[in-house]
Amino acid sequence: MYDLTYRPRRLRISPEMRDLVRETTVDTSDLIYPLFIVPGEGIKREIDTLPGQYHLSVDEAVKVAKEAYELGIRGVEIFGIPTYKDEQGSSAWDMNEPVQQAIKEIRKEVPNLLVIADVCLCQYTSTGHCGMIEDHEILNDETLPLLCKVAVSQAEAGAHMVAPSDMMDGRVGAIREALDQAGYTDVSIMSYAAKYASAYYGPFRGAVNSKPQFGDRKSYQMDPANRLEAMREIELDIAEGADIIMIKPALSYLDIVRETRDRYELPLAVYNVSGEYAMVKSAAQAGLIDEERLVMETMLSMKRAGAKIIITYHALDVARWLAKQ
Repeated sequence: MYDLTYRPRRLRISPEMRDLVRETTVDTSDLIYPLFIVPGEGIKREIDTLPGQYHLSVDEAVKVAKEAYELGIRGVEIFGIPTYKDEQGSSAWDMNEPVQQAIKEIRKEVPNLLVIADVCLCQYTSTGHCGMIEDHEILNDETLPLLCKVAVSQAEAGAHMVAPSDMMDGRVGAIREALDQAGYTDVSIMSYAAKYASAYYGPFRGAVNSKPQFGDRKSYQMDPANRLEAMREIELDIAEGADIIMIKPALSYLDIVRETRDRYELPLAVYNVSGEYAMVKSAAQAGLIDEERLVMETMLSMKRAGAKIIITYHALDVARWLAKQ
């Protein structure tokens, strides 16, 4: 006979027992919901590439932000489509543009909601790239002052946190210095510390019209094959003053998430990106999956790997599902 003194199934016999011994949980306070801000008023237009997500004018964004907060979500991340684009991406730091106006209004109308602002140029440049260009080369050091302008403008609008996603070398340190010199020492930085050159970003680029006009982003975003390089990137960002570090994408990089959690003590975020979201929505619409079960299992996988913060387009649905439990 086998020795069955220890029977693991004893702790699975009922929902109450499973709840009692559950090792990993997802809470609404873990979630950040992305918002896509566009010029105009009264606009809530579904995004073709992201079913269930919307282009929102500032007034509509305030309504969604209120809904998110009432559901228990504690943060939103602001992305925007500008009224104009140029080679430098100067609309990214224009205080009259939708992003800065949305930050200002959300802070006024939902004062306890954390407002996080994406710091990048790709949505604002005529080239679709995240930095300054010379002879089709993305210039690193010349881009840093522009990113600093973006971050300071967002802090001036009221952002609690800025999130540089451009992957230029040295940008965290430059932004920290710029924020401090401008008097925004309390504005924190969530760094896209290990952001991979991923095929999972396609629906997002459609949503914000940020596809590069030439080439790709492989010279600044990370090679998906590299693990140790991610650790070096994270160490640099921590040394430069990042308050939170992020891995992007999430699902195909959970090994990176776990290693990061094991090595570093800073709060850890993941971005459950547009391609991951769109695949789930497509499968759900085709009747191939149980959407709620699959999404919740996905959220658990990110938490189990070590993430504390999950930026996800599923956030409103997850919050509603958790409220039913």
